[in-house]
Amino acid sequence: MNILVIGLNHKTASVEIRERLAFNGPKLEEGLLAIRQLKGVNEAALLSTCNRVEIYASVCDVMTAAEAVKDFISGFHDIVRPEFEKSLYVYQSEDATRHVFRVSSSLDSMIIGEPQILGQLKDAFEFALSKKTTGVILNRLMKKAISTAKRVRTETRIAENAVSISFAAVELAKKIFTELAGKSFMLLGAGEMAELAARHLINNGVTDVKVANRTYDRACELAQDFCGCAVRFEDFVHELVRTDILICSTGAPSFILFRDQMQKVMKERKHRPVFLIDISVPRNIDPEINKIDNVYLYNVDDLQEVIETNILERKKEATKAETIINEEVEKFAHWAATLDSVPVIVALRQKADDIKREEIERFRNRFPDLDKDKMEAVENLANSITNKLMHNPTVALRESAEDREMITIIIKKLYGIDGEDEE
Repeated sequence: MNILVIGLNHKTASVEIRERLAFNGPKLEEGLLAIRQLKGVNEAALLSTCNRVEIYASVCDVMTAAEAVKDFISGFHDIVRPEFEKSLYVYQSEDATRHVFRVSSSLDSMIIGEPQILGQLKDAFEFALSKKTTGVILNRLMKKAISTAKRVRTETRIAENAVSISFAAVELAKKIFTELAGKSFMLLGAGEMAELAARHLINNGVTDVKVANRTYDRACELAQDFCGCAVRFEDFVHELVRTDILICSTGAPSFILFRDQMQKVMKERKHRPVFLIDISVPRNIDPEINKIDNVYLYNVDDLQEVIETNILERKKEATKAETIINEEVEKFAHWAATLDSVPVIVALRQKADDIKREEIERFRNRFPDLDKDKMEAVENLANSITNKLMHNPTVALRESAEDREMITIIIKKLYGIDGEDEE
């Protein structure tokens, strides 16, 4: 039995190809069930996201199954193989296991450390389980992939350090204020990125929310979404006195907040710290404001520098994660290797049990007058001897990876286990 992974992702295929090969909606179930029926495929699971399409399978012969899967993709999506085949990667055995573990741990993602892929892999596994397309091999592989990802997140800092503008804004706010609960926040403008940052701040404990916009109706609409209050655009400077965090994204062609205005605000605030995030392009907040004590002003470029630094930190943590994955791949490979020994172990145990039953029956016929307790003692003795005799051969078959083939041949020869018995 072998593990096969065939897929493509954002590194190997264009958006157009990924879209054409995606298994969306009813195509997911239809595709998964069809893959399971392909020649040489014993188990199957299917992962389809905006960044990747991957087919996981337990197969008898890798080449046969791989060709069948490629032909299926071509026919199912009505696309000739030369159009997509160069974008595919094909992994088997330990390479396949390593790839799945790297995917679940987000080392193969567009953004290293992002959490979404683990949830998507879990969903793909649960869907395959519900359709009964997986078995012993893929069930173990997927569960191990999930536990490996959790281990990576526990033992490394790969998921820490913001790598998006909105998260970077929240991370900086935490450094300035330590605790965001109870802090006041104003959203100035209604850019998509600014709104996302606002939601992250609210999720991190900010409760006093104000929204100012040139279109007051839009301010009211957003304020309702954020459970806050609307502020007329011309009043936003006055409201800064009662605001700890400001995110500005108005689309104005020039500055709308100047140094002299901010100096007056800080005097009224009694110089309590304030965090200003200007993600407008061009900038809407005068950079001279940053020279005022207890005013912390960041623009898009500043946030981008934070992100780039954090990406480097995640890459360092990814090295640690690779070590964890290598350990888990080795453990899985050891488990998979023992599967080859299972039929021999079963046959060996059956042989021993048959001999034991024959001898007990012979003993019972020889001494028919033995009472129940004494006969039970004889049976217990026979069980104990059998178990002890079977222990070492069984352990050798399970654990002696390098010599397993030779040990298997010897045990089959010694105990008279032929191919039919093993099956």
